Amino acid sequence: MAHGLTLIGDRWALLVVRELMLGPKRFTDLRAGLAGISPNVLTQRLEELERAAIVQRRKLAPPAAAWVYELTEWGLQLDPVIKALGRWAARSPFKPEAGLNVDSLILSFQTMFDPHAAEGFSATVELRIGEDRFHARVTRGQMELVRGSADQRDATIEGNSDTLASVVYGGRKFAEALRSGDVKVEGDKSIARRFLTLFPLPERARASPPRPAMRREAARR
Repeated sequence: MAHGLTLIGDRWALLVVRELMLGPKRFTDLRAGLAGISPNVLTQRLEELERAAIVQRRKLAPPAAAWVYELTEWGLQLDPVIKALGRWAARSPFKPEAGLNVDSLILSFQTMFDPHAAEGFSATVELRIGEDRFHARVTRGQMELVRGSADQRDATIEGNSDTLASVVYGGRKFAEALRSGDVKVEGDKSIARRFLTLFPLPERARASPPRPAMRREAARR
């Protein structure tokens, strides 16, 4: 564990890995997904992750011919680590409210998918989030959620990542989001509605009550 933290424990390192979980990205795409990181810090983290054999850099074939970063085969094995950490952190009694970018939202769906909530549900749903396309196949209590459009789908859900997160995690009503136009659905609306209920958040952990000395200090403030 201690050695693992020397590899991915520095600030931003695990978030860089998270941003690469769904596929290769250019440097500019990584910066766009990591709000607040400076170019110098991102460069440093990428170099460290390359030296650790977690990330590799390669040039795409023409006509793109762009340099991208991607996880190595070993780096991809961090997938269950990231999801376990996400499930654990979702129970925090002090979890701050924060927006989710596209990749974070999709990874959260993969993390929070509840087989019990999906009992008796079988469908293919496409997600259109800006220019990104993903599709999910749910059957027999399992879900496969990957990048790309579906050849055949029962419903298509379109909206930005913050709006979809507000419906799935923030308590916003699906019907209200539809009426406002923030969410658009093609196909079976009942399937779209049910799909967005498959990702319940766990119960938050109980916060320990403050010690008497801490309460007195708070009262003085």
